[in-house]
Amino acid sequence: MGGYKVINGKVVIGLAEKVSVKHHNGRKSVVAKIDTGATKSSIDTNLAAELRLGPVIKSKLVKSAHGSKLRPIIEAEIELAGKKIKSEFTLADRAHMKYRILIGQNILKDGFLIDPTK
Repeated sequence: MGGYKVINGKVVIGLAEKVSVKHHNGRKSVVAKIDTGATKSSIDTNLAAELRLGPVIKSKLVKSAHGSKLRPIIEAEIELAGKKIKSEFTLADRAHMKYRILIGQNILKDGFLIDPTK
């Protein structure tokens, strides 16, 4: 895990980190927003379509700043700070946002600490 500090077995990451998303044709690197307030990670619907991620495995009612919405959920494999992680992602329209991927608690609980100064 070159370049990342490890404290008590947990990898220290910042508020925005490069993630590598595994897809049908290889991998794509994207900068993701680290959000400790989000229970589930999320990926932009257009990015998911571009990478041909899926299929949709279920749907979940998600509460956000924009209200409650029923969102489709897919399973995807990412690499964050040298760790390969397979997890669930809700699909959301993030085209108007700075980050196309949001990493939430479902991934962060797998051994990460967040340093906002990074």
